[in-house]
Amino acid sequence: MNKFSLVAENSNSTVVGEFTPAKTRATSYQSEAELEQAFVKLLESQAYDFLQITSEADLTSNLRTQLEKLNNYQFSDTEWNQFFTTKLANKNEGIEEKTAKIQEDHVQILQRDNGLPDKNIYLIDKSNIHNNSLQVINQYEIEGTRSNRYDVTVLVNGLPLVHVELKRRGVALQEAFNQINRYQRDSFWAHSGLYEYVQLFIISNGTYTKYYSNTTRFQHIKEASETRTKRTKKTSNSFEFTSWWADANNRPITDLMDFGQTFFAKHTILNVLTKYCVFTSDRLLLAMRPYQIVATERILSRIEVSTNYKKLGSIEAGGYIWHTTGSGKTLTSFKTAQLASKFSYVDKVLFVVDRKDLDYQTMKEYDKFEKGAANSNTSTTKLTKQLEDPNARIIITTIQKLDMFIKKNQGHKLFSNHVVIVFDECHRSQFGDMHHAITSSFRNYHLFGFTGTPIFAKNSSSGGRVDLKTTEQAFGEKLHTYTIVDAITDKNVLPFRIDYIRTIKEADDVDDSQVRDIDREKALAAPERISNVTQYIRDHFDQKTKRNSKPYAFTALANVHEAASARDRTAVEEIKQKIRLSGFNSIFAVSSIDVAKSYYTELKKQQADVPELKKLKIATIFSYGANEADDEMDGLEDENSDNTEGLDKNSRDFLEAAIKDYNKMFGTNYDTSSDKFQNYYKDVSLRMKNREIDLLIVVNMFLTGFDATTLNTLWIDKNLRMHGLLQAYSRTNRILNSIKTFGNIVTFRNLEKATNDSLSLFGDKEASGIVLLKSFREYYDGYEADGKQVRGYAELVNELMERFPVGEPITGEQNKKDFIKLYGAILKVRNILSTFDDFAGNEILSERDVQDYHSMYINFYDEFRNVSESDKENINDDIVFEMELIKQVEINIDYILELIRKYHASNQEDKELLVDINKAIDSSVELRNKKELIEQFISSVNADSSVDDDWQSFVNSKKIEELDRIISEENLDRDETYRFIESAFRDGSVQTSGTAITKIMPPASRFSPDQSRGRKRETILDKLASFFNKFFDISNGRLEE
Repeated sequence: MNKFSLVAENSNSTVVGEFTPAKTRATSYQSEAELEQAFVKLLESQAYDFLQITSEADLTSNLRTQLEKLNNYQFSDTEWNQFFTTKLANKNEGIEEKTAKIQEDHVQILQRDNGLPDKNIYLIDKSNIHNNSLQVINQYEIEGTRSNRYDVTVLVNGLPLVHVELKRRGVALQEAFNQINRYQRDSFWAHSGLYEYVQLFIISNGTYTKYYSNTTRFQHIKEASETRTKRTKKTSNSFEFTSWWADANNRPITDLMDFGQTFFAKHTILNVLTKYCVFTSDRLLLAMRPYQIVATERILSRIEVSTNYKKLGSIEAGGYIWHTTGSGKTLTSFKTAQLASKFSYVDKVLFVVDRKDLDYQTMKEYDKFEKGAANSNTSTTKLTKQLEDPNARIIITTIQKLDMFIKKNQGHKLFSNHVVIVFDECHRSQFGDMHHAITSSFRNYHLFGFTGTPIFAKNSSSGGRVDLKTTEQAFGEKLHTYTIVDAITDKNVLPFRIDYIRTIKEADDVDDSQVRDIDREKALAAPERISNVTQYIRDHFDQKTKRNSKPYAFTALANVHEAASARDRTAVEEIKQKIRLSGFNSIFAVSSIDVAKSYYTELKKQQADVPELKKLKIATIFSYGANEADDEMDGLEDENSDNTEGLDKNSRDFLEAAIKDYNKMFGTNYDTSSDKFQNYYKDVSLRMKNREIDLLIVVNMFLTGFDATTLNTLWIDKNLRMHGLLQAYSRTNRILNSIKTFGNIVTFRNLEKATNDSLSLFGDKEASGIVLLKSFREYYDGYEADGKQVRGYAELVNELMERFPVGEPITGEQNKKDFIKLYGAILKVRNILSTFDDFAGNEILSERDVQDYHSMYINFYDEFRNVSESDKENINDDIVFEMELIKQVEINIDYILELIRKYHASNQEDKELLVDINKAIDSSVELRNKKELIEQFISSVNADSSVDDDWQSFVNSKKIEELDRIISEENLDRDETYRFIESAFRDGSVQTSGTAITKIMPPASRFSPDQSRGRKRETILDKLASFFNKFFDISNGRLEE
């Protein structure tokens, strides 16, 4: 539908349109130092000035020079000292204050000598980004708690705003993340604290490169220290929140040199720093992701081009953005509205949200930019005042208020202004009459919509206006796409794990078309089925929500009732508290209000005799009662969160009683009256986000637009399809920490086809076991065994290079598993071939290729090893509502110990259990390095053994024994080695750099060559890392003799 004839696309787009990696690649081994030198040289080739700066005095002197250059002003020594100590290096300011200076207050006031007028000093020029100077330094040393040497830092006008931490190819990427962790703890704050100005961190092992903001790092450290917990407990600001860079087609750019060419292009890095970071009301810095930046710039470009082409007031002047639910649409759409408001020729930008999506947190964020604009009542008084104020360039309003304003103010002068209208979420309800009212009243407008689930012809309804069936008809051309497949591949949202639990099995010869839906719903609402489903949820709640998992740190809102009930939310000071939580919470979506009432009643009944502390905290919320939504409505209809007037008396009385239960549980005072029901809605929302409610029963509410990172499970007893299905599923897949690895969907309806259809529409069609050594040639070229052809090394490697070229992203779980299986087979046969002299010169893979494939393999190993295989049930049953469970047991040390207990109970006679134990260990990556340990323990078990107690004693004994053996073999300092390992257990990883490792090593002769010392160091690190990996997750993290 593009009506414009663009001669050329803007070469200064922040994100490159399409990136093609270089076809020629280096083949020689590359050390970390060589990787760093190559990266610095690349930046120099892109017009960065390289500086030899190794001391703070040099850094400070250069900062003065660069600020003088930017501001065309020479500081006197007195002025500089005063400005530096009070404005730049104030001892009372930390990361948050310094981030605010760059993001919000980049113009600082200089008090000049001799009574001269004060002068504005720019720390960074955001109007003309190319006025800023970019410099690169490396190996900068600083002395804090410990002495540190940083890899590569980019200075912007002399301030360190971007830091790059590198590891050699083949080392896990998280090592670089952990290294910055140590710098933050040990030295970023030291001396003048200039490194606390760093806005963005880059981590890379050459093969993989990611970026993230400073407060992601800062919060990670802060939460770990404030809660005094092990740093291995991941928080919402841990490694999971790092981001890939990509081109406009969402193709990740992972190689460091490719990343350097794109992300570190001068206009890109400066745009990201000055335009595409958001400093939130919680004082957290969010660095926008590439797809968010692309969407923003495409809308801004459409505004400019359509204005120039005089297309205002037509569909060609707008468009829509398809970004999947959970990918940060609100941030993107609001940043777009902000930047659009800065165009001189645009009079107003209307940022339009649905009232039901205006929860407490989003209103607070909007308030930061436009005080009081995002109030959730229906009064248009304030909106009218803002629309008539020429200084109010950007206005946040709701669909409902805008609709009312249009009806009340026909012919208003605003309708002739140049207006940009941005819909935060273009729901189906925004089509039709509301859309017509806007487009017929405003004359010089651009209309843009954001959606995670567009309406296409395939999932459009048969009713309504014929000319507004689809998202494209309503908003115009699709400007950018980022699907759920893209988001899961990039790990920006979690994948889903779905259990289809059938509770009714109809006769095979019954034609579905002959069974009336109302009869089916009556059967599904049968009391016995309601009881069985409720019992199933109770029996499996802890398992599905991982309530027995290790605890994690979480920041909760302490004064929920006060925040939810306040008439003026700006007058309420939030009280945040750090708490420890285990596991997550859930929503139960049901087909109707009557069914919701039945489940709520049954849950109360089944929990009547349960001790108070063990009861599930349940709540329910609904408003007017619609019938079961038909297929055209995707299973979801809008509910009115404002009042309960549409409810029949019985339903309203029931809800009143349920709210009384809620009041008793949380000490609140809500009811079904209009104002208090709105506050109840807000309170439920906040307590769901705090994980204070275990199970929330809903009909349609909270299934769209509601985000709670602590929510991981959706129980479903209703029909969903297309847009409604994916919206509902997506409530569960927000990233929180390393414990929450997927969104859990448990459906008691047969939604398998509906799920596949929805994922196909909104994703893509692919969304949904050596004894004797043989000859060299046989292993290299393949051989036949037991009538089967065993592939040789050459064929395996050729498949590897064809299917999984280095630098190409591997997407989809099955492809990743195929890669792991294939590369694992190559490693096995390569290990055998390396014993043959004939292998030299026939390796096919270069040393660099091996490094890169190792990186990919380690990356996927880390990814898959943290995903626990939860119990998987599938239920097939007949009409008498019997439930049959098929359980798949997770393979971990607890499972092995359970088998050992059974073996012990059999008086060590059931040898089949030993076979089961061996097979279980061999099938687990995490347990393979513990196989010998487990076998030794089994040999020690006798009739008097207590398996659990004896296991811990055995592990502690072997831990000391093995560590002492390493100390003896390598002649290490015993006390320092114990301290080193205790630190590793505390931090969750072995420290591979810094001075700690040198303290444990034996004294070196002055005549020993450096390479010999380095090899010794690597040998020691390898042994200690192997020791750590063997004992870390099966012991208490302490060394006890």
